[in-house]
Amino acid sequence: MLGLTFDKIVVVGVIAAFVVGPTRLPGYAASLAAFARRLRQTAAGLKARVDDEIGEEIDWQKLDPRRFDPRSIVRSALLDDPPAAGEQAGGQAGGRAETD
Repeated sequence: MLGLTFDKIVVVGVIAAFVVGPTRLPGYAASLAAFARRLRQTAAGLKARVDDEIGEEIDWQKLDPRRFDPRSIVRSALLDDPPAAGEQAGGQAGGRAETD
């Protein structure tokens, strides 16, 4: 993600321990843990709210653009029968309004 590896995290932790000092480090660690807990609860709440708003579970794998083959999409669009005049939105066929 940000190029963070376990080694880099340990180095940052050791530097933070020296900068903050051993007396204040437990307090900072507790506040960091509380922040992470609140962040996780907020994310879970937002996810639940989005699920409630959408109303149904979305199959994200089905919508993955890497699964689509442009050739098969074009082929199926060209081989399908065009929709009847009343089936398109607004009763228009081919992008033109019908006139009597």
